[in-house]
Amino acid sequence: MEQVQATGAAVVPSRVAPPREVSDRPANGSLPTGGPAVTPIRPGPAVRTLSVVIPCQNEEGNLRELYRQLVAALTPLGLPFEVIVIDDGSTDGTWAVVEALHAEDDRVRGIRHRRNFGKAEGLANGFAVARGDVIITMDGDIQDDPVEIPNFLAKIDEGFDLVSGWKQRRQDPMGKTLPSRFFNRTVRAVSGVPLHDFNCGFKAYRQEVTRSLRLYGELHRFTPVLAAADGFSIAEVPVKHNPRTWGRSKYGWSRLVKGFLDLLTVTFLTQYRQRPMHLLGLPGLVALALGVVIGLYLSAEKVIFGTTIGQRPLLLLAVLLVVIGAQFFGLGLIGELLAHGSNAPRTELRAPVRDTLGLDERMFGTGSWTRIGDSDYRVSD
Repeated sequence: MEQVQATGAAVVPSRVAPPREVSDRPANGSLPTGGPAVTPIRPGPAVRTLSVVIPCQNEEGNLRELYRQLVAALTPLGLPFEVIVIDDGSTDGTWAVVEALHAEDDRVRGIRHRRNFGKAEGLANGFAVARGDVIITMDGDIQDDPVEIPNFLAKIDEGFDLVSGWKQRRQDPMGKTLPSRFFNRTVRAVSGVPLHDFNCGFKAYRQEVTRSLRLYGELHRFTPVLAAADGFSIAEVPVKHNPRTWGRSKYGWSRLVKGFLDLLTVTFLTQYRQRPMHLLGLPGLVALALGVVIGLYLSAEKVIFGTTIGQRPLLLLAVLLVVIGAQFFGLGLIGELLAHGSNAPRTELRAPVRDTLGLDERMFGTGSWTRIGDSDYRVSD
């Protein structure tokens, strides 16, 4: 039986704990200025329904307690909610626990992967089936405390589109916290999104944000960067972090290397996807110019002074620079062709579109716009 229905219920202020402010964040709860994160100009739509998406692997000993804590935290809010558990290739009894919970409470829904595909794939599948106006993501190890969810909803109710958790006092060994701090500082500097904790999986999204995200590989760590690039407003709240009491962590030092490689991917996708020549053309032109200058210098030595240049390493360097420059420049042109082809004239408006005015009116003989989804429109004659 479907439990989540579109009702008129809103988050009642008296039921939502006020967000705890962080000293280096402005009093209105927005992030510090200087990054691409957008401060909302008005309160957002009232939260009516809630989805909790939990990707997990081998968490059989944690899921039942996590479910109990979620129900205890969400019931006082008076919002219809659902809990979606994604079993990402578990080899223990995780799926059996999900089945048992669903039999007891049909608000618990489950997705089971045939094998381990990674957290990004789990979140993408959870986002695809989530029906809530707001979607909460959290890990299945009970280190994320459900009592913090009202603080996320309070920020969402202020008008923010994505609210990220900040584990100020992280209950993990130094082998995980030190690399994470270095990683967070690097991402903050490169992306310009002033979050303290990109690795925190405890987040709240408006549904239109999840519909705009393309998650694959290890890009789940960069959802705030991807959302900010699309113009969504970002906020951050400090959250309590509990020590793991059952099972073991699925992440090691390898995720640091993967994270930095994915940072390069995200930087390209958010800053140069529509202008690849700006990234590839500049080094190509520099290499070409250096190669040509060196070649002209060697040619002048040969013609004017009769110097033998055939065995000089400088000649090889000039040829190498010209070849590399041509390759970079060629890749930039190919990228521009791909970007041009993917931006054909549109007959539909696609997310993220926050507001529209007058699209149902016929104008200039081009037809009217018909709503085909929450934020998608198609022009008709």
